[in-house]
Amino acid sequence: MSTIAENIAKVGKRIDAAMQAANRESSAVGLLAVSKTKPAEAIREAFSAGLRDFGENYLQEALDKQAQLQDLSLTWHFIGPIQSNKTRPIAEHFDWVHSVDRLKIAERLSAQRPAGLEPLNICLQVNVSGEDSKSGCSPEEVSGLAHAVTQLPNLRLRGLMAIPEPTDDPVQQRAAFAKLRTLQESLNLPLDTLSMGMSHDLEAAIAEGATWVRIGTALFGARDYSS
Repeated sequence: MSTIAENIAKVGKRIDAAMQAANRESSAVGLLAVSKTKPAEAIREAFSAGLRDFGENYLQEALDKQAQLQDLSLTWHFIGPIQSNKTRPIAEHFDWVHSVDRLKIAERLSAQRPAGLEPLNICLQVNVSGEDSKSGCSPEEVSGLAHAVTQLPNLRLRGLMAIPEPTDDPVQQRAAFAKLRTLQESLNLPLDTLSMGMSHDLEAAIAEGATWVRIGTALFGARDYSS
């Protein structure tokens, strides 16, 4: 078994254990493989081991990999910060966007989504830890943004996403994820997605209701940013 396949199996066991501890059905959480900086061959290997959903942060890198992997039936998720001049290719080439944090971006994605494609699945990114360096709208902005996005014709608002401030303390991890879950519940909208949890804190995220965990390092190893 390849290293990537072995890693997928290990992460799967972690997810299953966390779901069991939280008394949740294993099918209620999806594994989103974060493949940024990794070559197309690694995605192909992960596909062979059963993964279908892949998350990318860098647009041109993602488009290059999509071109190389056209023969595979993959679901592509954009999970990085979005510049206004990048919305058209994102609207054209992705199935999900997890990182919408302002109405202007949502409006452009809706206007530029090609006719004939399903509505683009959207998560609003929330800066739950209040870090100046992090993307995301503030918790106070979520309600207005969410209700505005539901009115855009070519988008489907699915839920919220967060990247909390890193910590090794499980109590602090859970508190940040609970904040996102509580925010979503307060919206009174038919949402089904909480995109939260990464390699180091997926257990805490699952305990607080994550439906997507975004896993990179634990699947593909440390990232190489040298190129």
